Order: sequence, then C-alpha cells, then structure tokens
Amino acid sequence: MKDNEYWRDKLTEEEYKVCREKGTEQPFTGEYWDTTEDGVYHCRCCGEALFMSDSKFDAGCGWPSFFRPADAEVVEEASDHTHGMTRTEIMCKKCGSHLGHVFEDGPQPTGLRYCVNSLSVKLNN
Repeated sequence: MKDNEYWRDKLTEEEYKVCREKGTEQPFTGEYWDTTEDGVYHCRCCGEALFMSDSKFDAGCGWPSFFRPADAEVVEEASDHTHGMTRTEIMCKKCGSHLGHVFEDGPQPTGLRYCVNSLSVKLNN
C-alpha cells in the first residue's frame, strides 16, 4: 500500500480529503448518487473493481449504495467511533482508500447497504 503522500499528487484536493483522510462528501452532491448506468465501480486510487452496477440501489440517502461488493475480498472493514457514533467503515483492501460505511439496513439478498462516496470510486462502462 502506498502512503498518503504518494496519493497527494494523484488526486484532487476533494478526492484526497475523502479517500485518504476519511472525509465524507455532502449527500446528493456526488457524481454517482443517482447514476443508473451499467458498469463497474473501481477504486478511485488504485483501480480495483469494487462494486457492480447490478448491486446498486436507491437508498434515498444521497450516496451511491450497493447491497454487496464485486467480490468479498476487495472491501476491508474497520470499526469507526468518530462523530459520537459507532459505524463500520469500508475501505479498498488493496490500497486502504476510504470508501464510506456499511449498514445493516439494505435490501435482500444481503440486507446490507454499502454507502459509498462518489469521490472514492470511478464508474467504467
């Protein structure tokens, strides 16, 4: 995994804040929150395939939401106790980029909602 300084020259200021400093974009503002195009969502930093468009759904939360990752091995989880909450952070397992959080209020078949920042991913059709 590359250190954060490596990514500083490769990402925009906004992308760096979200991907490397665990920031969050405002709801309903990201590039992909309401996208319905087919394709694969890749990690903005390293290009790893993270989510398929057929697992994307409208959660009404203002961020792209998926009910499963493209592969069980591409997303890493960690406990997040920031902002007075307990949540499960999700990161790209390959490069450690912050993606968002996963919640247990998603649709079947998994019951999960991977809530992802648009700035953390790039859709390739």
